Amino acid sequence: MLLGEFKHNVDAKGRLIVPAKFREDLGEYFIVTRGLDGCLFGYPQKEWEILEQKLKLLPLAKKETRAFTRFLYSAATECTLDKQGRINIPQTLRDHAKLEKSCFVIGVSDRIEIWSEERWVAFSAEAETSFEDIAEEMVDFGF
Repeated sequence: MLLGEFKHNVDAKGRLIVPAKFREDLGEYFIVTRGLDGCLFGYPQKEWEILEQKLKLLPLAKKETRAFTRFLYSAATECTLDKQGRINIPQTLRDHAKLEKSCFVIGVSDRIEIWSEERWVAFSAEAETSFEDIAEEMVDFGF
């Protein structure tokens, strides 16, 4: 299970250190793509395949399905860790997440998320103020 929050920097070449705690779960190579809320999602190969199967079950005739799958797949890239535990994040993905220097890599159960520091701090502050309200809504999902 991927969990925790780690602060790292993206260097001038677009390389980011993947926290050592996540490397084994992510595997030799994993998929990074555009995420929601202005971050990037990183999936271990096994989890990407599960997501892929779910996406294939969605009705292709629906405009939203086509838009979502295009959004997810068109920017997806296979990442391999180098000897220093870094991945290279393509410019398109860095632009999407506004990754310039300082960022956060967080574990979210079956995936990692990569956030610019500015976006993560803003998101966390907003979520913290409404956490109890969100928790109340989760009751509807059996939480």
